[in-house]
Amino acid sequence: MPDRHFPAPGVSVIQRIRKSSALRIPLELAPTPEPRALSLAIFIYGFAGVIILGTILLVLPFSSRSGDWTSFLDALFTATSATCVTGLTVVGTESHWNAFGQGVILGLVQVGGFGFMISATLLWVALGRRIGLRQRLLIAESLGMDEVGGVVRLVKRFALITLIIESAGAGLLYLDFSSESSTGTAVWHAFFQSISAFNNAGFTNLGQGQSLIPYQTDVGVLMVIAVLIFFGGISFLVLADVARGRRFDRFGLDTKIVLVTTGGLLAIGTIVFLITEYSNAQTLGPLDIPHKIVVAFFHSVSPRTAGFEAVNMGAVADYTLFFTIVLMFIGGAAGSTAGGIKVNTFGMLIATIGSSLKQREHPRAFGREFEPQQIFRALTVSILALMFITLVVLVLQTIEDFDFLDLLFETVSAFGTVGLSTGITPELSIAGKLIIIVTMFIGRLGPLTLALILVQRQKPTTHRYPHDVVRIG
Repeated sequence: MPDRHFPAPGVSVIQRIRKSSALRIPLELAPTPEPRALSLAIFIYGFAGVIILGTILLVLPFSSRSGDWTSFLDALFTATSATCVTGLTVVGTESHWNAFGQGVILGLVQVGGFGFMISATLLWVALGRRIGLRQRLLIAESLGMDEVGGVVRLVKRFALITLIIESAGAGLLYLDFSSESSTGTAVWHAFFQSISAFNNAGFTNLGQGQSLIPYQTDVGVLMVIAVLIFFGGISFLVLADVARGRRFDRFGLDTKIVLVTTGGLLAIGTIVFLITEYSNAQTLGPLDIPHKIVVAFFHSVSPRTAGFEAVNMGAVADYTLFFTIVLMFIGGAAGSTAGGIKVNTFGMLIATIGSSLKQREHPRAFGREFEPQQIFRALTVSILALMFITLVVLVLQTIEDFDFLDLLFETVSAFGTVGLSTGITPELSIAGKLIIIVTMFIGRLGPLTLALILVQRQKPTTHRYPHDVVRIG
């Protein structure tokens, strides 16, 4: 049976609600628009509206330190990067934006991390407005839930737990930052880094313009940031399932796949980064062994998809860059603040490959079989993502004068909403920046909206075609 938190394969929440005898009459008396079109309009226009509002605020003179107008392109790039929780920047977060501008960025990060539907729901609740059935359906779809009962209560819990984790992270970071700056500045820096980390955004306002490189020997800061990234990247539903089950054998299949795949990627990423950069004089070389391990672990967590740097990514070896690209492409868990094709998708594909190699007729993992429709959707999302990235890189290669690997890294970072860069972001042409803006937007909404399309277009098959054979290999 499918996990109770997620829709049955091929059947969306809206489709099941429409088939429910208890709700059939009200829905027929008050017909709603096509669910797919409504869902896509809410997600796309909602995020676009937030980006436009952020752009307008950042353009204005009272958002910059100099008091001058910020160029529309720089403001648009920053607003898109913040709303899509990416972290790529064309101007210094601390050096260019004043406290108001940084506050706008942080607000966009929080809204983008929550997701438009959850943010809109919280605003609606705060205003005392009633959440109707249509809104509950959309919220459930966006969270990947299989029922609408209690969805508003779940959103409130999600917001509360988010604030608790962000506040706890800020408190721990304050203990470190308070020794190097005034109380007010230390509090602001602590909350900014904590919210940015939990939402996997990668923005920093610490003043050096070097992300977390000045803190590469500060184990406390790096580990707090890494833990915040981890919690933000595995999704609230997984955290809730872990808190409820407390034992691995009681977890749902989705939770098991997320935890095992995430753990495996973190371990492999740490080992690969440590081995490939161990003697690099510009990265891990000058550090002692304990700090090498900590920084390597941090750079296994950060591409999942936070974008903080503890070493200069422009100085790492090519094979390190390529492996980081793989981590960025996979991303975090579905329903989390992270991007990428998601560890759920990757874990299912790996399990399917393993089942195929073992000549199992039905792919499975942890004693549960996958539905064919889920496998097809995972393949569709992954292949379309690869095709889109390939197209973007080919276009950038024709208009930009940078190495292919740097452009590939930048593109995957934007699509995976990571924010890591080899340093070429500010040097991109106007056309290049616009392409990266579109890539960030599609990377944030693309996998989710594509999944909604695939689920809601699924229809029962009334007939089957004859079987035939295609030669493989």
